[in-house]
Amino acid sequence: MSNGSGWTADQIPDLTGLRAVVTGANSGLGLQTALQLARHGAFTTLACRNEERGQAAVDQVRAQLGDGPGTADLALLDLADLASVRRFGESWHGPLDILVNNAGVMAVPYETTADGFERQLGTNHLGHFALTGLLLPALRQAQAARVVNVSSLGHRMGRIAFDDLQSTRHYQRWLAYGQSKLANLLFTRELVRRLNRAGSTVAAAAAHPGGSDTELYTGFAGSRGPLARFAKAASQAVGQPASAGALPSLYAATMPDVVPGDYFGPSGVGEVQGPPVRVGMSGRARDAASGIRLWDVSQDLTGVAYDLPA
Repeated sequence: MSNGSGWTADQIPDLTGLRAVVTGANSGLGLQTALQLARHGAFTTLACRNEERGQAAVDQVRAQLGDGPGTADLALLDLADLASVRRFGESWHGPLDILVNNAGVMAVPYETTADGFERQLGTNHLGHFALTGLLLPALRQAQAARVVNVSSLGHRMGRIAFDDLQSTRHYQRWLAYGQSKLANLLFTRELVRRLNRAGSTVAAAAAHPGGSDTELYTGFAGSRGPLARFAKAASQAVGQPASAGALPSLYAATMPDVVPGDYFGPSGVGEVQGPPVRVGMSGRARDAASGIRLWDVSQDLTGVAYDLPA
């Protein structure tokens, strides 16, 4: 895949017969990811926290599918509540071919999840770490399953503060966001290493959407008022549509040339816009020792132990 590839969702291969899960699929990147997976034949589960918004998204996907082989359904999942994550994992039956860990929050005021985790780390990383571990048996049942963790350009400002992981001594919303997005990449790389040691056919990769016009800005700007209006205008002016922002995730989830550990993002200047290509990540994201340490801490915090060799 070259920088001038101009890859689009029309090039997604036939996914008929495959089963997919997309977290945070009620709007934005998640909805567009789920729509394209279903459009190309996958039976796609939209894993959403809010039932009403989730069902509206499912109805929207179904309305655009026509008579194709793909379809969509709704499952409730709150990544900020490990009990909800466990219910989702335990309710899944049969193989799972594609898991897109897309849901996330950005730069929200300090608050904790149902389990006492700082919300951004708890939702963006720990919830997905637990979900992936609980779904690993289903992923292993598939012939060649794919896990995609959605990170961000913001991972580059991230540092894993192992001495204050939950930001109880100091909270800076953007640094906490960066930490959670860096955690996504460390998790991806360590998952790849352990899957390889196990000789597993499950592959893991990562992606980021660049600058995309989604509702993510409401975390720091709110949904109304002058700041919200400014943030929405800036998002629309600088960012690409959510349908374009979803392309790196879709490439990572579906294309046959994806190598475990690949990281995809937009090809344009600053990786803000453009068709998907392989992109680089920060040195901290490639630090193997941090990945192992974060893995061990994540297993302890979530209580989800992976059946994979260290």
